[in-house]
Amino acid sequence: MSKPLNDQSQYKDNIKPYQPKPPYVLNCLKAFLVGGSICMFGQAVQNFYMTVFDFSKESAGNPTVATLILIAALLTAFGWYDKIGQFAGAGSAVPVTGFANSITSAALEHKSEGVVLGIATNMFKLAGSVVVFGVVAAYLVGMVRMIFKALL
Repeated sequence: MSKPLNDQSQYKDNIKPYQPKPPYVLNCLKAFLVGGSICMFGQAVQNFYMTVFDFSKESAGNPTVATLILIAALLTAFGWYDKIGQFAGAGSAVPVTGFANSITSAALEHKSEGVVLGIATNMFKLAGSVVVFGVVAAYLVGMVRMIFKALL
């Protein structure tokens, strides 16, 4: 005895032949090119700090990250980062710039509620969970490393 199909299941089966196939290869290519361009730009910024300000590779990392965050936040504020994201998809989610975009977007979305209750609290809804996850993951990896180092 076969199970009767519900309306939603029947609907999905009926429309499947008419749905366009996503261009997976093109989407991957766009994500690779845009994400790679963002990373290449970040490397150029780091090289700039190393050349112009005579920073070492290690000391140029922090101002490079700060510069990329500032640029991503400004692009988000002007509405340009969302256009890049619509074109590139996951390619625009390069960790630093994608994180800056998500925080700035949340802050701008709630700016009418005020600085503290709107911008600050909503900006850190996403950031808080990411930071907590990062801290917990770093702690666990550190503990595992410490245990292996003690055993060896």
